[in-house]
Amino acid sequence: MIGQRQGIIIWLYSLKQAKMLRRFGNVHYVSRKLKYVVLYCNMEDTEALIQKISSYSFVKKAEPSYKPFLKMEYENSAPDKAKEYDYKMGI
Repeated sequence: MIGQRQGIIIWLYSLKQAKMLRRFGNVHYVSRKLKYVVLYCNMEDTEALIQKISSYSFVKKAEPSYKPFLKMEYENSAPDKAKEYDYKMGI
């Protein structure tokens, strides 16, 4: 069973070694233009992986994603009355 997951954003000097990062977790996205990789791993292993990945010479910087710690339930998100009327009309 998969536990809590957390992303790690890894900034690279070159994308040649991006494929090698697959052994640390699931590579979710590779940006060729900005040269970064989004890697998902278990939340317990995040700090250790950041230390290990940062030690490689082709890594510019590795930082954790803060998405698991952000509140996703929004307060006072009532829809606009004019838009609500348009949706009922089928426009």
